[in-house]
Amino acid sequence: MSNMETALKEAMGIEGAVGVALVDYSSGLALGTLGTTKELDLNVAAAGNTDVVRAKMRTMEMLNLHNETIEDILISLTTQYHLIRPLTRHGSKGIFLYLALDRQRANLALARHRCRQIEEHLEI
Repeated sequence: MSNMETALKEAMGIEGAVGVALVDYSSGLALGTLGTTKELDLNVAAAGNTDVVRAKMRTMEMLNLHNETIEDILISLTTQYHLIRPLTRHGSKGIFLYLALDRQRANLALARHRCRQIEEHLEI
């Protein structure tokens, strides 16, 4: 099992990663962050993306999608991908992994796959 610091380092090892955060979406607070750029304030990103996760969960509830879970949410920007993965393992509910990627260097399919692997080994 990985601890939070190891998980953040593994996520930053994904090709194109510029920032990562583990976020408690009940409070909007980042539990841990790691990044390579000062242009991306990961605490602001954590709080803002909490609203995205909450909105999607409310929408799923209104649509009666009770047997579905969010694997990830993708936000495509001109130069970046922002990948949000709500964690579903026991003990990690209420937390999401946020990964910002440089669009020119990232392989989105591989990034999604690696986030899934990181979640499998993460122990919070």
